[in-house]
Amino acid sequence: MTAITAELTPGSTTGFMTGFTTATSTATPVSRAASTVGFGTLAPSRPTRLRLTRRGRIVLSVLAALPVIVAILLSVLNGGVAAADAGGSTVTITVSAGQTLWSLAEVIAPGANPADVVADIVAVNALDGGAVQAGQSLVLPAAYVD
Repeated sequence: MTAITAELTPGSTTGFMTGFTTATSTATPVSRAASTVGFGTLAPSRPTRLRLTRRGRIVLSVLAALPVIVAILLSVLNGGVAAADAGGSTVTITVSAGQTLWSLAEVIAPGANPADVVADIVAVNALDGGAVQAGQSLVLPAAYVD
């Protein structure tokens, strides 16, 4: 412990100031682990907590959900291939000169509505429009395969 001159008290004759006395106080060493809180109060140091801001929570949520979103997108994008292969055995035909999807639909399924058959052919083959060209290969829907 170290003695420190801390204050003057009334009633003594010290130096040129008459009526004051010196008083001593003792100082205790403080460990480096303790931190000061306010004026003179000491508290033990605690590890700091991780605090996430609103932006941090949003970023963390997006990063956690990203694999799920990617998996859903991949399954949706690959769903067209699975629909074409769902029937098991597939039959491929080659379009002849002068044939249209409507004439093919009447030949493939004579008892069905040609508009429904054309819609199924367009869906299975992922065609942009209703036009086909001579020599083009088309996969027939599984419902119309014998």
